[in-house]
Amino acid sequence: MATRAATRVAEGRTDAADASVKLSREAKLELYYYMRLTRTLEDRLVNLYRQTKVVGGLFRSLGQEADAVGSAYALDRSKGDVLSPLIRNLGSMLVQGARPVEILRQYMAKGDSPTHGRELNIHFGDLERGFIGQISHLGDMVPVMAGVTLTFKIRGEDRVGLVYAGDGATSTGAFHEGINFAAVQRCPLVVIVENNGYAYSTPVAKQTAARRLMDKAIGYGVVGEQADGNDVEATYYVTKRAVDRARAGGGVTLIELITYRRKGHAEHDNQSYVPDGEIDRWARENDPIDRYVRVLLERDNVAPSELQALDERVRLEVDSATDTAESSPAPDAADVLTGVYGDPASMPTLWFRQGVRSAIEEHERPAGWGTHDG
Repeated sequence: MATRAATRVAEGRTDAADASVKLSREAKLELYYYMRLTRTLEDRLVNLYRQTKVVGGLFRSLGQEADAVGSAYALDRSKGDVLSPLIRNLGSMLVQGARPVEILRQYMAKGDSPTHGRELNIHFGDLERGFIGQISHLGDMVPVMAGVTLTFKIRGEDRVGLVYAGDGATSTGAFHEGINFAAVQRCPLVVIVENNGYAYSTPVAKQTAARRLMDKAIGYGVVGEQADGNDVEATYYVTKRAVDRARAGGGVTLIELITYRRKGHAEHDNQSYVPDGEIDRWARENDPIDRYVRVLLERDNVAPSELQALDERVRLEVDSATDTAESSPAPDAADVLTGVYGDPASMPTLWFRQGVRSAIEEHERPAGWGTHDG
């Protein structure tokens, strides 16, 4: 039943359960806005990266915008639902309320970035807005979110958690232990497995014998579904069904979203392991934004001018955020101690040099030096 339902969603149709949460015209345009914002913001980050203004690596979600935006959109922020994104889930954070200027400052390691220049890319969280910063993309956030959603259950809170994992993460111990624990405890957790074809450079077929990653749900005794991750509405509906199930006490759902990573693991990865023509074929035939534009124009009678207005809105927002971020100051040296030491909150400049000579001359002269004083 779950497989048939997921197939119906993947083909663009909705069943009776979906009809009760049918997307409004306003919501459909909002989905487009968030996907366009994600791509435009990442395009801007590529430009900044090539200007050496980005500190560290740049991890793009090109070709995967629909799965991040559609799944996050199924959560209910008014109820306090939370998610834990991965490096390719910028769109989910934007849906939850992260602002472009924060993302730019974070990537540029500015002093007024969310982590004051201490972390990179989208490694930051905000519990009030409902996203929890990742500690690793290798499945480690699954047990973390199992614990978070267990607190929802223990406290009797009407909240749901969502966690993302890549296809490679499903082969890790952390993923197994986390989803198994959540299943046993019937935590209100939705696990999104983004099957984008590669675990860094390893094709899915070379790291698991499972024909479909959704079939792994059987071993945990939870519901497993699969949907087209490049169809933002299909992603929304399959995730909304899982969110509603979790909120009603139905426990964990594992959702496999079929998508494709059109950039390397990070911007420095030249994707030499990808067969010739594969990336171009996905870009030409299965780009999530191009597909959704056709749906909005041809099926939902959205005027081209409406999409153009949203494109212009996004452009202005990203331009303004870029100007603000570039003018932001670098971190203050003393900021490195904030949140590390409980008391004092600061230390003297060059504290590590204090007493260095006495340590050598008085306390650490070994007998082999011939001057050991006993």
